[in-house]
Amino acid sequence: MTVAKIVEISAESNKGFDDAIRHGVDRARKTLDGVKGAWLKDQQVEVGSDGTLTYRVSMKVTFLMNE
Repeated sequence: MTVAKIVEISAESNKGFDDAIRHGVDRARKTLDGVKGAWLKDQQVEVGSDGTLTYRVSMKVTFLMNE
């Protein structure tokens, strides 16, 4: 029997949403064994006073629990 758990994480990038998602999933895989997928919950863009953009995503990451 397989049991999975879901955790919520956020990640950000100065390059774009795709980069923020990749960074978040890569980081989750370093900490969690058996990552199977992620659902994108939210996207935000922060505009700095100098016009720079920071792309932020919130994700729910699913991973299998060890037996």
